[in-house]
Amino acid sequence: MSTRGGTAIVAVGTTEQGELPGRSADEVAVSAIQLALAEAGLGKSDVDGLITCKAGMGRGGVDTTVGPLLGINPRYSATLDYGTCNFSLHLGAMVIAAGLAEVVVLAYGATQRSEKINFGVPMGVDLAAASGFVHVAGPAGLALQRHKHLYGTTDEQFGNIAVAQRRWAQLNPLAIFQKPLSMEDYLASPYLVEPLRRHDVTMISDGGAAIVLTSAERAADFPKKPVYLLGAAETTALSGARDVDNVMRPWLADVARDVYASAGLGPSDIDALYIQDPTAVWVLQMLEYYGFCGIGEGGSFLAEGHTYPGGSLPVNTNGGQLSESYMWGWLHLCEAVRQLRGECGERQVSGAEVAMYCSTMVLTKGAASIISTRRS
Repeated sequence: MSTRGGTAIVAVGTTEQGELPGRSADEVAVSAIQLALAEAGLGKSDVDGLITCKAGMGRGGVDTTVGPLLGINPRYSATLDYGTCNFSLHLGAMVIAAGLAEVVVLAYGATQRSEKINFGVPMGVDLAAASGFVHVAGPAGLALQRHKHLYGTTDEQFGNIAVAQRRWAQLNPLAIFQKPLSMEDYLASPYLVEPLRRHDVTMISDGGAAIVLTSAERAADFPKKPVYLLGAAETTALSGARDVDNVMRPWLADVARDVYASAGLGPSDIDALYIQDPTAVWVLQMLEYYGFCGIGEGGSFLAEGHTYPGGSLPVNTNGGQLSESYMWGWLHLCEAVRQLRGECGERQVSGAEVAMYCSTMVLTKGAASIISTRRS
């Protein structure tokens, strides 16, 4: 997808995270939208595009219910079954490029923790439950076992993902998990789904996030520094279950190739990296497929401390889904925008101008976006 600076993020809004009893997912989404509109200096009548994302496995998140609750009649509206913010962002950019709307709000709200939603379901392939593909931890655990077998990755090397993200989370007031996590603590914790420990898998949570998009030409009219979408790419592996290596998700390399080509940039240009992480395994895989280290070298790369605060490649500076909150990656993009605007206080990445956000729908889809305060 050729974007190269044609669309800009001009505001973000995030609610409190954790457990929000007594509120519906739609109400939480509307709260996030109101925060984003306030940051943009807009009223709801200024919104002529609305893209919502279904609320996890819970109820809500449909444009035909969020729109009336907010009290808007936009020219364009749509709902994605699986938004993870990247997919929603790309659709919003296409809507603006097509002239279907000028100010598009992307929104997600969830109360899946309060509703006690069951995420222990088959992951969309034949005989999934019998194969151990129950909950995302099933295929992720198999993928880590395979990585360990092929490349000698150790538990301690892999544990640096969870430990580093907890360090970042301790600098983030929005993060749910603030308690220090040492490598000793990590290795002493029991397995959840061997070889994954509890710290390697996200905790379900409530919360909301919203993003305001407009054309690059209009972006200068807003209070905050605009953040431009320089590159975007997606791919699918809808028949991936037929591939014996699909748990390794090799098709992610195609997304990497295309997003770098779209933006005219490469791995060395990325100042801060955001990887949607329902499990830490996805971080390991995407560090390799997106070219930040060689295939099979993720374990040693992590052990060298690159992803920690002060490291050469800040990863998930919000604490990620492992320590900040489970929001289908929406908070990753909000954090990336705030980093590029220089608003992150103690966890601020000095001089950050370019960020990348990578996300997936488990074993079937992949997407990535490169954003920057530079338009080209």
